[in-house]
Amino acid sequence: MRITGESDLEWTEFEHGEARFRRKQLGEAAGGERLGCSLYEMPPGKHGWPYHYHNGNEEALYVLAGEGTLRTPEGEQSVEAGDYAAFPADERGGHALRNDGEDTLRFLIVSTMDTPDVTVYPDADAFGVYTGSPPGGSDERPVSGYFPNEEGLDYWTEVAEEDDE
Repeated sequence: MRITGESDLEWTEFEHGEARFRRKQLGEAAGGERLGCSLYEMPPGKHGWPYHYHNGNEEALYVLAGEGTLRTPEGEQSVEAGDYAAFPADERGGHALRNDGEDTLRFLIVSTMDTPDVTVYPDADAFGVYTGSPPGGSDERPVSGYFPNEEGLDYWTEVAEEDDE
């Protein structure tokens, strides 16, 4: 068993448009295989990932410091230090988080680490599919892609014809 201290890890930084956060992968560093845990910090006025839910993995949020707004299928609500939210592995688990406070929002995200997974992005009417590395994992993903929902192949007329060639 490995014990990992937060100070033992370097931050990984992410920035894209109004999304900005930094992360330390605690679960992976401690040797976790079926349960992941990451420490995040999000500056004021920024948000994390797009509104989404997983079909193969359950996630949870625990707020350590700061204040933010959590969007779920029930709407938006304020979260602050000490708040915990669970996100089931289906549309009931839809979530997005933004920092509306004046201080850094510091939180943990815990998730099961199952692969393959399909992540749905309702606002974009899109989905992502990946294998090899679960949500939050850092291993290679031999199959990974994001697709609009209207883009679909008919198995029998398109995929099966390619197989016959």
